Amino acid sequence: MVGHLPAQDRQVRLLLDSGRFAEADMAFDELIAAGPNRVEERWSRSTVLVHRASLAWRLEHIPLALELVAEGWTELDVDHPEGSGAAHTISMLGYLLETIGHRGPALNLMALSVQIARDAGDLAALAHCLNREGNARVFRAVTSPAESARQQFELARDLFDESQSLAKPGQVKRSALAGFGRALAGVGEVETAERFGLEALALGRAADDWFTASVANWVLAVVRRDQHRQEEARTFASRALDGAETIRDTMLMMQFSLDLAAICEALNDPVGEAAALRRTVAASSTAVEVLQEGLGQALEQRRVAVQAQRMAMAAREAALRDPLTGLTNRLGLERHAPMLLERTAAAGRVPWLLLLDVDWFKDVNDLAGHTAGDVVLQEIAHLLRRECRADDLLCRWAGDEFVVLLVDASEDSRNAGPIVAERIRAAVHLHDWQLVLGRVTKAPTVSVGVAAGPAKLEHLFAAADIALYRAKRAGRNRVEIDRSQPATDRSTTG
Repeated sequence: MVGHLPAQDRQVRLLLDSGRFAEADMAFDELIAAGPNRVEERWSRSTVLVHRASLAWRLEHIPLALELVAEGWTELDVDHPEGSGAAHTISMLGYLLETIGHRGPALNLMALSVQIARDAGDLAALAHCLNREGNARVFRAVTSPAESARQQFELARDLFDESQSLAKPGQVKRSALAGFGRALAGVGEVETAERFGLEALALGRAADDWFTASVANWVLAVVRRDQHRQEEARTFASRALDGAETIRDTMLMMQFSLDLAAICEALNDPVGEAAALRRTVAASSTAVEVLQEGLGQALEQRRVAVQAQRMAMAAREAALRDPLTGLTNRLGLERHAPMLLERTAAAGRVPWLLLLDVDWFKDVNDLAGHTAGDVVLQEIAHLLRRECRADDLLCRWAGDEFVVLLVDASEDSRNAGPIVAERIRAAVHLHDWQLVLGRVTKAPTVSVGVAAGPAKLEHLFAAADIALYRAKRAGRNRVEIDRSQPATDRSTTG
């Protein structure tokens, strides 16, 4: 896999396999400091992301692991995966799913990765993929009923045999030798299993490869147990468990501690059996605690993300609303109107635009004060809400001007605009303004210009603006309709 991962990623993996977790954690932090999802173009992005997910999982950074594996999986072309990069990615995905207990699709993914690597003709990638599937099948075998265990061991034996024959000297070959030995022991080839176990153990110790050494000790423990040399089996099983605990591999820890307990039971060693079972419980508890903590972190991150999303949505919504009246502002109208006009026209209805201007508003500000003027605008906004439908778009356009866009009117859409405009004019005219203004100035009224579509917003607005100008010139407190409309009564007054 050397050609498929950056050097820093490989270094973190080597530190983990050597049990140097503090150094691995520091190196991993440096690796993702520039952004956990940042990958140089010369590397396969999906492969690197999934590999980093497996590193994060082993370092107990669970939320990050889930984020990385999800993104790596998304980056992968799952419809037409091809090439050694895709083979590595799918293989690692399968093995990671197997490790975290999502075993359903795990073996299928790993078997697929083997086929993709074969098709690609990349022997190094093929060795990796064979090795991962072999490991998964061994652990399936040791937890399966006897009748199905042998079949899994036989499949694993063939996978490991091919892997170790293809791999160059290094971690993959060492691991394949150890796995091959365990599969051979599972099918009863004890003497051959012992030979491969001893070879893998020597190679693992020489390379400071605790994973290989741990599995090799497990192989020799199984061999000695089958040879009825239980004392030696206990020693090897204890070493295997020590190695698994050194690299914090929970799957190995749980299996090796159970095997050690069984050997101690056969030796009539209740103290050793109890100690091994305590280590089983500790391994199981560690796994549960890691998952619980990771779930808690993921939930907290989700809560923060949702909160940030809500704040962002609120900020976007606020940017489209007038802070004084709570109505849509000019930006909001320009953003939403085109879609509403199109929808209304598509439904066979006539959209109407009403342009309102508060009469004598300057007098309100000058005589009653700007605070009273703000209250007048808020009251008019309230009256607009009362007289219009919930689906209509109400906007404070600027200053004392308001826009109402009538859409999907339940009334006859050919006459809805003038009807609603007159209703609004009358509501403002008849409103009791004394509590707001006293007797300082005359009660405000509105002049309304009305235009109908279908048309673009700017065309409707221009037509309504001309009608509003006529309403102002004609004495205010009245409704004028765009003269291009077929209606016979083009104006109403209070």
